[in-house]
Amino acid sequence: MEGREQDGPFDFSEISGTRPFIDFGAVLLPPTPGLTIRVEVEERTKRPVAITLEHEGTRLQVQAFAAPRSAGLWAEVRAQLAAQLAAQHAEHREFQGELGWELHAALPTPEGPRMVRFLGVDGPRWFLRGVVTGAALEDKDGARRVNALFRSLIVHRGGEPRAPRELLPLTLPQPAAQVRPADA
Repeated sequence: MEGREQDGPFDFSEISGTRPFIDFGAVLLPPTPGLTIRVEVEERTKRPVAITLEHEGTRLQVQAFAAPRSAGLWAEVRAQLAAQLAAQHAEHREFQGELGWELHAALPTPEGPRMVRFLGVDGPRWFLRGVVTGAALEDKDGARRVNALFRSLIVHRGGEPRAPRELLPLTLPQPAAQVRPADA
């Protein structure tokens, strides 16, 4: 995504000063009035695997993954998602949106199609994926708000060696704290 360094989502090394954030380990987000936050936990291991943010009838689920130094993952992940959707006979299309290439889909369910918007941004040695459902899929103002929320996220990959596509570790947050980059 062009302009990621200026507009976000940001790498932890790109933030300056001290600002309040809710720290989930690999993902940090600014406190947002009216935002409901739910941490998705893997049943077997009880480890956090995703964060779902809900605001005004829209849900944004985010996950951060390790990526190689040389290239991003979003194009490859998007192609794999499209193949999976086609195998499920789900209508889908790629779309150039405000955040770059997106994948929009209508997932078949017994209750009828469920609309989903897949977002992805490649950062320095990380990839951030977002899955949007709910009101923002039909409302332009809602879409702008969810885009702004996605852009406000900070990914803290850490320096440990990780395999590409490895889920970056999430932790349960402490109360909102002042976060300062390590080099500040």
